[in-house]
Amino acid sequence: MSGMETTNTICAGMEPKLAEMLFNPAAAPVRVKEHVDTCEGCRVEFDALRRTMATLDAWSAPEPNPYFMTRFEARLREEKNAPRAGWLQRMKTRWLYGPQMQARPLAAMALTLCVLVGGGSYLNYYWEQPPVQPHQTNAYVVQDLQTLDSNAQLLDQLESIDQPDNGQAQE
Repeated sequence: MSGMETTNTICAGMEPKLAEMLFNPAAAPVRVKEHVDTCEGCRVEFDALRRTMATLDAWSAPEPNPYFMTRFEARLREEKNAPRAGWLQRMKTRWLYGPQMQARPLAAMALTLCVLVGGGSYLNYYWEQPPVQPHQTNAYVVQDLQTLDSNAQLLDQLESIDQPDNGQAQE
């Protein structure tokens, strides 16, 4: 096995030589024959090739149906004599199945464009948002406290309206 790298099952570079040896054993080099005799992986591969070829030699193609050509020609005549489809149907068929335009690649491109535009818009929206500054956070807290204070004042005014006068008028 000098100079040949081995893999798990068969030596590298031996596949074409095994096929040549299978089809024309007399023309196979002596080195290849000796290698197949000594290498277990190559011998197993060669035997598998031999069994495969024997199986293919034993296989026979099924006989075609004797009425196939008759039915095919009748169907062909029907299609020739059938009324032609309208121009709209022909255009639709040409657009969907014709070699010039294919609907699936166009649909895929349109969907890709929609995803890119939508994703770009989404990212652009969030990238353009100004970051929240720490001093702005304090401003929000102050604004919330002012709102609560004005609500407290409003509640005090409502409570004073709700209480009875006890017969005394304020002057």
